[in-house]
Amino acid sequence: MNPAVNESDSILNQYSFEVEGGNFNAAGTVSTRIKSLLKQNGLSDDVVRKSAIVSYEAEINIVSYARKGTINLIVTSHAVVIEVVDEGPGIPNIELAMEQGYSTANQQIREMGFGAGMGLHNIKSYSDKFDISSEVDKGTFLKMIIARNNSKKD
Repeated sequence: MNPAVNESDSILNQYSFEVEGGNFNAAGTVSTRIKSLLKQNGLSDDVVRKSAIVSYEAEINIVSYARKGTINLIVTSHAVVIEVVDEGPGIPNIELAMEQGYSTANQQIREMGFGAGMGLHNIKSYSDKFDISSEVDKGTFLKMIIARNNSKKD
């Protein structure tokens, strides 16, 4: 899969991060690292903020629901691309899962302050382009693109 937004786009940097399902002590460390890397790459505050939000929400979903997952960060000349692949239960009804406030979080997850049903909704809201696919008992794939039109280097 080519993460480029258009034909003239080129990949500047790529990073990959593993996320352990169920490890709430480490939840948020990958998205914090992504935020730091994007700042180091000279991206605008707006692009960094949106990227941090979508990566955090995706990371929390992996920790909450999946056995494990990978978050790939691709910085291109025109966009930030974040791809997420998890090995989890999958999402039986993506349309329902996208609804603001819909959650399948258990009581333990809710008691930790997660599972409000805003994750996928926020990911879509803060992405310029968002794709999701899922297979029950296999896992879920997300691709978020945030345009760099406000980047300091552009």
